[in-house]
Amino acid sequence: RPMTRTTTLRLLALALTALVSAPRSEATQHGRPRLVVTMMVDQMTWDYLYRYQARFVEGGFKRLLSKGFNCENTRINYIPAYTAIGHSSVHTGSVPAIHGIAGNDFFKDGKPIYCTQDTLVASVGVPNGKSGQMSPRNLLTTTIADELRIATNFRSKTIGVAIKDRASILPAGHTTNGAYWLDDASGHFITSTYYRTDLPEWVKKFNARGRVKELLSQGWKPLYDLKTYRESTADKNDYEQPWGKKGEIPATLPLDTKKLMKTEGLGVIRTTPFGNTLTFEIAKAAIEGEHLGEGEETDFLAMSHSATDYVGHRYGTFAVETEDTYLRLDRDLADFLSYLDKKVGEGEYLFILTADHAAAHNLTFNKDHKIPGEALRSDIARQIIDSVVNKTLGANARVIRAYFNYQVFFNDARIDSLGINRSALQRTICQALKAKLPGVAYAIPADEVVSAPIPEAIKTRIINGYRKRRSGDIFVIPDPGWYSKGSAETPRGTTHGVWSPYDTHIPLIFMGKGIRQGHLYRETNITDIAATLAALLKTQYPSGCIGHPITEAFAPQD
Repeated sequence: RPMTRTTTLRLLALALTALVSAPRSEATQHGRPRLVVTMMVDQMTWDYLYRYQARFVEGGFKRLLSKGFNCENTRINYIPAYTAIGHSSVHTGSVPAIHGIAGNDFFKDGKPIYCTQDTLVASVGVPNGKSGQMSPRNLLTTTIADELRIATNFRSKTIGVAIKDRASILPAGHTTNGAYWLDDASGHFITSTYYRTDLPEWVKKFNARGRVKELLSQGWKPLYDLKTYRESTADKNDYEQPWGKKGEIPATLPLDTKKLMKTEGLGVIRTTPFGNTLTFEIAKAAIEGEHLGEGEETDFLAMSHSATDYVGHRYGTFAVETEDTYLRLDRDLADFLSYLDKKVGEGEYLFILTADHAAAHNLTFNKDHKIPGEALRSDIARQIIDSVVNKTLGANARVIRAYFNYQVFFNDARIDSLGINRSALQRTICQALKAKLPGVAYAIPADEVVSAPIPEAIKTRIINGYRKRRSGDIFVIPDPGWYSKGSAETPRGTTHGVWSPYDTHIPLIFMGKGIRQGHLYRETNITDIAATLAALLKTQYPSGCIGHPITEAFAPQD
């Protein structure tokens, strides 16, 4: 029978009462966002936010700067400033001394190891091989994504995506629902049996699109007339690394990436802005496929853009290619933030922009502009070290394992078996390096850093960066402007790793739910990011966290 007006009103009242009295989701109860997204931009120096700002679109970096909370003075508080450590430290709130990721490569149990290497697992998505034998097992602490999972009794979903394996694996942590990275041979995103035995359908569908080939087939053409790239040097110069086995392909734009793909493989995409586009696309696919931000709990997406690092290493910090890459990244970011507004809801997600490290200027660029700095020759360093050992202990001593990460690694077992005075050997090597290797400001035994007469800022970074049995026995600190190089060849592109601001001053912007607009100029640390997220998400701090919440970023409570 047709309902009377009175009956209809009663039913509406009952429905409204039910909605009001129904239990709210945990995300709503604790004021948590529906989705947290961390965006790591590999090798992004802080000043790129301002250097390229004139050509940024309104919805990308400009939106973060105007609508978010910008920590203008965020520093990395350890050395060396490398990718694996940066991704780990952002998401654990910790440092190598505690979380154990002492470099992209380091020693473990007396053997060299890659940061996410795990021979106990197999590849998933491609035939078994080294590209998929990866896991977070070498990371000794939890991440903020792990803590979110624990806080919600593992109802939250967490996913890591990046071109680099370490950039997806380490941020996502131990308990994640999945980490996916690019396999160069196939152009597909893969994972390992640490996570699952088969790729989820959404990853299979994404791989089937063949996006790597599609993107590279476009060719890399500049967005604007090359003459208008006023924040860069002229496109043709001696600062950049040419392409090809013999350097026969100029490091200039436009670049025929379709042709290059045929000679150098699909991995070429890593050193083009298309690598960042691909990352945003796999991130959207993850949000759709895993239904992130749709459940009753807060979900977490750890997203890293690695192409900026490859571009920086090849072209440097003042290249047209670098400028074009960031202008394209800005456009892609604007599109992604607009997507999150529609998919999750504006004001319902929390977005964090930061970087794993920054970068030095090319050494020849510095020389041409009368800026101090030269190559710290790692090949000569090793010669000096070997000469000291041979003179002191004989040619067959074999007590030095390696010299890398600006560190000297001893062969502990060999030293113990020969009954060598370790401290005396350390001091002798340090004296020789300081006396004979140009560009060495300090060479310090790791176990003598606390009492060493060096600036506190450097001392703290060494202590935070030293993990026993994974780090070296001697730390070499270059003069400002100097960085490690293995030969006398003309330095091309650039690198990173030292304590100086150009390597350790990184961007950090929070935007979204629970965040107020503003700027902060006091010093904050990379380790404060996870602590801030823990406070906002009402979770426990990650198990090795030494950071402090940046409370100035918090919006006033109702």
